[in-house]
Amino acid sequence: MSDPSESRPAEGKNDSATAADSGRTGISRRGFLKGAGLTAAGTALLDGVQAFSSEAPGASTHGVTELGPGPVPVRLHVNGAEHTVQIEPRTTLAEALRMHLGMTGTKVVCDRGVCSGCTFWLDKMPVNSCMTLAIDAVGHNVTTIEGISSEGEIHPLQAAFVKHDAMQCGFCTPGMVMSCAALLERNPHPSEHDVRHAISGNLCRCGTYPKIFAATLDVAGVTRNA
Repeated sequence: MSDPSESRPAEGKNDSATAADSGRTGISRRGFLKGAGLTAAGTALLDGVQAFSSEAPGASTHGVTELGPGPVPVRLHVNGAEHTVQIEPRTTLAEALRMHLGMTGTKVVCDRGVCSGCTFWLDKMPVNSCMTLAIDAVGHNVTTIEGISSEGEIHPLQAAFVKHDAMQCGFCTPGMVMSCAALLERNPHPSEHDVRHAISGNLCRCGTYPKIFAATLDVAGVTRNA
C-alpha cells in the first residue's frame, strides 16, 4: 500500500506557489476567490464613485468632461428661446421644464415612458420628456405644448380638441396634442389610420380616442368615417 503522504504536495511548495502567484499578479488566488462575490456591475459602480470622488465636477479626463454629481449649468433652447438652468446631470427634461422653467403644460403622469403624457418635440420629433435627460437636449430645439401656438393664438389642433370635446381629465391631452401636431407637420392630410399610428404610444385612460381622431382629421380637412 502506498503512503498517503506521497500523494499530498509538500506544505512548503503550496506556500511558495501562492506567494509566487501573488507576486506576479498582485493578488493571491485566495484573495481573488474571496472577492469573487463582487459583481462586475458592482465593480463598475465603485469605479464610477471613485472617479467622481477624485475628480472635481466638470473636470476633463482623456477628453471626456465629467459632470456632477452636483448642479451644473445647462443651456437649453426651448420654444425659440435660450435658457440656462442649474441642474444635476440626472435631471430629466420633464423635471427641468416644469420645476426650473415653469413650463407646466408638459405633464408627468406615469414617469416611466409608458403613457407619453409628457411628449415634447426634439427637433420636431415627438419624444417622452420623462425618459430624456435634460443634458441630452443640449444643442437641440425643444418644443413644448406652450410653444406650438403662434402670436398668442392657440394651435388649430388645440381649437379642434375643444370643438370635438377630445378631452376629459386632461392629463393626456398635452401629449396627445403634441403627437397629433407632429403628425400634421409631417403629413398635412393624414388618414385615420395615420392618426391611430401617431398616438399608438399615447394612453388615454378616459377613452376619448374617437374624438381625438375626429379633431385631428378636422384640422386636416378630412371627414372621419362613423
